[in-house]
Amino acid sequence: MDPLRVAVIGAGQHARSHLDMIHQEPEMMLAAVAEINPDRLEEARKEYAPEQVFSNYREMLDVCQLDVVYVETMPAHLTEIVLDCLERDLHTSIEKPVGMSSQEAERMLASSEKSNGKTIVSVNRRYYPEVLAVKNLILEHGGAVHVSATYNKGLIPLFAYGSEDAIPSPIICDAIHHVDLIRWLAGPSLEEPADFDEVFAYSRKGNHPGSFHYNAIIHFTNECNAVMMSHYTVGSRIQRIEVHADSFSAYLDLTNSIRKTELYESGSPLEIQLDLDSVGGRDFNETRHFVECIRKDKEPWSGLKDLVKTMQLCEAIDQGIKGFE
Repeated sequence: MDPLRVAVIGAGQHARSHLDMIHQEPEMMLAAVAEINPDRLEEARKEYAPEQVFSNYREMLDVCQLDVVYVETMPAHLTEIVLDCLERDLHTSIEKPVGMSSQEAERMLASSEKSNGKTIVSVNRRYYPEVLAVKNLILEHGGAVHVSATYNKGLIPLFAYGSEDAIPSPIICDAIHHVDLIRWLAGPSLEEPADFDEVFAYSRKGNHPGSFHYNAIIHFTNECNAVMMSHYTVGSRIQRIEVHADSFSAYLDLTNSIRKTELYESGSPLEIQLDLDSVGGRDFNETRHFVECIRKDKEPWSGLKDLVKTMQLCEAIDQGIKGFE
């Protein structure tokens, strides 16, 4: 079977992460990159050797024979590009967040439902092998009863000095990773995250540029509860998750590339190796999952229909909703 012909729109930091995964994926080949910044485009050409490069993404879509497009742009530019790809029936990987708002996400969802192209949203924490293995252990113990997430960072210049017309607030633009991970870990299966029906949130800006503070308690329809904490311009980048089931608890530190996990069962440390082979191996990632879904005609775990709900939860936290149902 021929490799899937892939194009990437954008060549910034997030795009380069995807370009690395595409480069390592044997069932994909990089047909093209489109980027309006000539320096970034030249760097991508030299490092990843696509067949063609373009400064205009529409020209690329017109000229190239493609199967898959990765849309890796700023949130304000993302929606119209995704719509262009879906109207051409291209399988489309979408950078988080899904546009500037849940309304934009719903526009993309409506287009995807008329398209022959599949969609996946890049909430990549779901696809970490360690997280997948922990999720399976949680399901073996009857499912989650509580999930808690911490997503903290120091000063991020983009949030301090960037344009509000180009990016939404940090809980939507960035900490969506852990808001989504809470939903997914609370859900009853790998394919189905939990739906929320009540939120009690505090949201405020701090005293410094780029300072944002979010705290939320979330209730899901399956009776699992969650706590989300995210703060910007604090001491350091820290990303941690804890998830609890009957007689079982897991604590995950996702701050660095070497992910740390502590497991406990019935009051004692659980000294086992996570079964990464059962979830695709140590190198499993969202790109490999997307290839499998395209080849086997399956729906990706993080499709648009699901991510509309994650965007809505992020917005509820951002707005400081208290008692939302």
